Order: sequence, then C-alpha cells, then structure tokens
Amino acid sequence: MRNSGLALASVAAMALSACGSETSGEFTTEEGDKAEYTIDKDTGETSMTIRGEDGTATLRSGSDVPVNLPGGFSLLAGTKVVTSTVVNQPDGQGTMVMFETDAKPDAVIAHYREQAKSAGFDIELEMNTNGTTMIAGKRESDGSSLSVTATSGEPTSGQIIIGSQTKR
Repeated sequence: MRNSGLALASVAAMALSACGSETSGEFTTEEGDKAEYTIDKDTGETSMTIRGEDGTATLRSGSDVPVNLPGGFSLLAGTKVVTSTVVNQPDGQGTMVMFETDAKPDAVIAHYREQAKSAGFDIELEMNTNGTTMIAGKRESDGSSLSVTATSGEPTSGQIIIGSQTKR
C-alpha cells in the first residue's frame, strides 16, 4: 500500500460524499489493494479501510470526528472545527483539521509556530500571499511533517496537517 493510494481513495470517497452518490461500497485501488468505504448521509462522515500487502490503512473524516492532534499541539482557543480527518497506515499516521476562527491569520500562525518549535519541528517554509499565510516544517528525529495555513476572511479559515512515520 502506498500513501498515494490512500490519498487518492480518500479523495474519491469524499467526492462521492459531496455528490450524494452511494453511501457505501467497495473498490480496488490502482495498486490492487481492496478498499471499502461508508458515508453517513446524516453527518457526512466518511470512513474508509484499505487492505493491501503492506497492511491495513484507515481513514475517518467529518465535522464530528474527534480532533487527534499529536502531543504538544492544541487548537487555538475559539476554533470551530469544520472537518477533522484522521488517517492510520502501517507506515504512519496523519491528521488534518480544517477550521474557522475569529483570530487573524498572523495569530493562528504564531500559535502553531510556537507549538511546532516546542515539539521539535524546524520551520522550513514560510509564505504569505493573497491573504493566505503558511508555514511548513519537519522534525528530523522521526520524519514527521507539518503544514499550517490561515486565510484572512470573516472568519479566518485555516488548516493544520501533521503526518508522522512509523520507524521500521
């Protein structure tokens, strides 16, 4: 199983959710892995399991999925979670939280920058363009990666993605 297989499959499941198609099903990924998904019509929550020769990967995504940020990270006070996605794979795990807040983008970025530095991440990319501010970094000790974006608006919209690899 490759990370891209789960990513593509999750995008497909979320697209199915958005267009009101089937609420469950099975398919085979391009890599030949077997996948199954369910979409809760009432909440929009999507769940997926992919079984391949490397093991089993799971995805759970929706507005009511509990936020599962790694130790040392917390949501900025007053944050409204739009979507929380948790991915577990044989070679690691990932979390993506899309959110809204009344805080300005600079305050959002400052909050997560401080947490990232305290957690041992080196910020390798900083960008500010067209009302969107972004930072991205990596933790050398275990290969974990992080990206945070915040876009100005009423409210500010943002996203935090943290991925970690299991050492083999």
